[in-house]
Amino acid sequence: MGLNLLVGYAGQISLGHAGFFGLGAYGTALLSARYGWPPLVSLAAAVGAVALLAWAIGRPILKLKGHALAMATLGFGIIVAVVLATEDRLTGGPDGMPVVPLSVAGFAVQGEKTWYWVVGGTLLAAVWLAQNLIDSPRGRALRALHGAEVAAGSLGIDAARHKLSAFVVSAVFAALAGALAAHYSGFITPSKASFLHSIELVTMVVFGGMASSLGAVVGAAVLTTLPQLLTVFKEYEMVLLGAVMMLTMIFMPQGLVPSLARLFAVRSKP
Repeated sequence: MGLNLLVGYAGQISLGHAGFFGLGAYGTALLSARYGWPPLVSLAAAVGAVALLAWAIGRPILKLKGHALAMATLGFGIIVAVVLATEDRLTGGPDGMPVVPLSVAGFAVQGEKTWYWVVGGTLLAAVWLAQNLIDSPRGRALRALHGAEVAAGSLGIDAARHKLSAFVVSAVFAALAGALAAHYSGFITPSKASFLHSIELVTMVVFGGMASSLGAVVGAAVLTTLPQLLTVFKEYEMVLLGAVMMLTMIFMPQGLVPSLARLFAVRSKP
């Protein structure tokens, strides 16, 4: 959802978004396991710290455009992944580290059903917040910047400020997801911040349909479950997954949800 706001609406590419995911995960893990902070407090502190970091690095990075912006965000993601993998005494290095179970008001969040409702509720809240942002004046400004930044600037829209706010919000969403994933699994490794994870997140947004909140959710759901369904084909699993993605982009270049919505709209006309 956060990456969809940044890429789909603000038009700013990020190839290092898994870095924010990893920082949220390791931030809450370190504060709760190493320093004894309550898990809920450590989660909030980790997300807040990531927001400040995104604001600090976003100001210079978002002055770049196109390939330069992609390379800068990629560099950030690589730095985070390398630091998490090499700081053995702090993060456990490549072997990872355990995470304290999440607890709220003395109630431990455990079990698949409990986590289902926690994550489901968080997802609904994220979609609601994203939709409210999109429909607000700030959201309309982001869409204007995506369409024509020069024209938007001539109308008085502060491009730098709006792009930075979208970058920070998307980083907060990623950090929150990383923190929840860490407490859910009970163990984390630097792979959470890897370049491949960043590419996976971007692929979910593009596959589902950019500038579509429902598309982001559907893209994530499909690309998470589809590999599991294709395991019956054994060694051809990845080949078939690549073929499905390629054919979808060829015949549905706008993404799965926007293309299907347009198709149904055309067919429903008398």
